[in-house]
Amino acid sequence: MDNSPSHDDPGQPVPAPVPMTKSELKPEPRPEAKPGAEPQPSHTPAAQAEMRVSDADREKIAELLRDAYAEGRLDADEHAERIEAAYAAKTFGDLAPLTRDLPARPLSFEKQPLGAAAPTPQPPARQESPAVVAIFGGASRKGRWRVGSHLKAFAAFGGVEIDLSDAVFESPEVEIVVMAMFGGVEVRVPENVSLQGGGVGLFGGFDVREQTAADPYAPVVRVKGLAMFGGCTAKPRRGKKLKEWVRRQLGTE
Repeated sequence: MDNSPSHDDPGQPVPAPVPMTKSELKPEPRPEAKPGAEPQPSHTPAAQAEMRVSDADREKIAELLRDAYAEGRLDADEHAERIEAAYAAKTFGDLAPLTRDLPARPLSFEKQPLGAAAPTPQPPARQESPAVVAIFGGASRKGRWRVGSHLKAFAAFGGVEIDLSDAVFESPEVEIVVMAMFGGVEVRVPENVSLQGGGVGLFGGFDVREQTAADPYAPVVRVKGLAMFGGCTAKPRRGKKLKEWVRRQLGTE
């Protein structure tokens, strides 16, 4: 049997704790910054209103302002001033006041979830000639290009394709004059613009499928001309909507 004394035996004396000195109780001093040393970078996130905006954010606000203008909530001067401020905005704080008094979708400062694809920035619109000519061949005008108030299409023993689906309209009205001789001209427009016009088919055909946009301020495309021993077709392209025309219409770009 083990007769060694137990530590819990009240008969055995318990050693007293050793007190700590004042120097041991003091926290260790932090190293002081050396003169001339660079300050450590702060990891404090910037306020949401100070965050930089993207082109997609500016386009979103421009669309809201266009809707407000079409509904009569803003007059032409207010709309032009706010559109100009929207495209000049650098931060969310610059954009927020532009729609604060409008009963539209509020500007959100929420970040996209991790893994979400960022919107692809649009390439700059091209400046093109107001005339499209095809002689014994073909010519096309499509993609992001700037369309003015007048266009001419001439096709002789060839074909011309004019696609306004992704174009940037610089005028509220676009007139397209067609001359097709032993050739063809095809014109396609976004589904949310008005399409009007008609021409003469001499031993040929001239077909303009007219439509009226729901937005009274939407651009109007007028097609006219002559198709002799050839043809011209103008029609809307379903699923394609025009987004960029307000700023140039009001002279704010």
